[in-house]
Amino acid sequence: MARNRILVVDDEEIMRSSLTDWLKEDGYYVQAVEDGYKAIEKVKEEEWDLAVVDLKMPKIDGLEVLEKIRKMKPEVPVIIVTAYAAIDTAVMAIKAGAADYIVKPFNPEEISVVIAKLLEHRRLIKENIGLRKELNKRHKFQDLIGKSPKIGKVIEMIRTVAPTKSTVLIKGESGTGKELVARAIHDLGPRKKCPFIAAACGAIPESLLEAELFGYEKGAFTGAVSQHKGRIELADKSTLFLDEIGDISLKTQVNLLRFIQEREFRRVGGKDPIKVDIRIIVATNKNLEQMITNGEFREDLYYRFNVIAIEVPPLRERTEDIPLLAEHFLEKFSLDTGKKIYGLSDESMRILMEYNWPGNIRQLANTIEHAIVVANELEIQVCDFPGYIIASKVEDRTKAATRETPQSLEELEKECIVNTLKINNWNIQKSANILGINRVTLYNKIKKYGLEKPK
Repeated sequence: MARNRILVVDDEEIMRSSLTDWLKEDGYYVQAVEDGYKAIEKVKEEEWDLAVVDLKMPKIDGLEVLEKIRKMKPEVPVIIVTAYAAIDTAVMAIKAGAADYIVKPFNPEEISVVIAKLLEHRRLIKENIGLRKELNKRHKFQDLIGKSPKIGKVIEMIRTVAPTKSTVLIKGESGTGKELVARAIHDLGPRKKCPFIAAACGAIPESLLEAELFGYEKGAFTGAVSQHKGRIELADKSTLFLDEIGDISLKTQVNLLRFIQEREFRRVGGKDPIKVDIRIIVATNKNLEQMITNGEFREDLYYRFNVIAIEVPPLRERTEDIPLLAEHFLEKFSLDTGKKIYGLSDESMRILMEYNWPGNIRQLANTIEHAIVVANELEIQVCDFPGYIIASKVEDRTKAATRETPQSLEELEKECIVNTLKINNWNIQKSANILGINRVTLYNKIKKYGLEKPK
């Protein structure tokens, strides 16, 4: 088994040499440098499991070295060592991201215990990352992730319909992953070697939708300077996915119905019919049956689409999939942003599990991306989430407390403040923003109710 690699940074030769000898006796591979700039170069060039950095050094001090290491290799824990035992120095080091803080003089046993604890924590993080990746692979089907019975039924239907030519209607709220279901059907079917052609009908202006779907001939209308193939023609021998099908006009519905019946069409401004061989998959977040009753959707077209129906469940009905999805997005956006975040705290995961997710998986993805961008630690904390999610949880808890026992206004206010401070790890500014008051008012409330930050 490879030895852990430790970098020692101290301008005092005696301390540097002593610390190196102690750590080598503990079985570690150790290198020592005498200033911060050399330490930064070492971190750039080589991999390290931990760094022990003296606070007061010439040229560049330990806090600056810590900041540089955190930017380059945030996964490397840094212990700050100093002879200055002022509490404000300790606070600065921890706030800057130091894993621990040791005051000179110290004995070898003390630093050995601290280092062993941090290295074990780092080993567990790496092990958990590996286990999470393996778990995600085990519960990943194409690009669909989940282990819940409801998503299991969706996957079963995908396997059943993929080899056929049948038209599929995918129903579900916005953000549930309807296009992922459509792509999975295509990728598992006989047309997988051809490109998957998609059209978001709701995103294309009605005046352009027919031209976009059916194509047009040169001179068909102002601006048609050349012939243009539409999505239907491009999908020949492949799959055409029409998203937001409930947003198309009755006129376009008529043209689509004719195409589906005859499997041929004419470009806008064209005379000759064009035959194509395509598989059609459509999706909607609307109640098409109600739209039929209201005269907004053609019943005959609905039945043409509704040969095979797949209902994609909202995220609130498959909460057991949230940890898997959160870890998937954590890995994805960590790579995209170049920021190494290794997991979510227990409290932050609990918040995700309890939130209602009206925007479904798309909203969860945006939440994780936001948290990664603002995070200052290796794990996502509750305070890293968008304010509306934190505020929603505070509101839920306050409502629950109101239902369980009648409380005075002061008691409710105190509980609300305590919950908000706790959720935000006692970040005063964030808590004040969520509560809708300024920092001074919040400080006064904390003093009034005798609240103290847990140690």
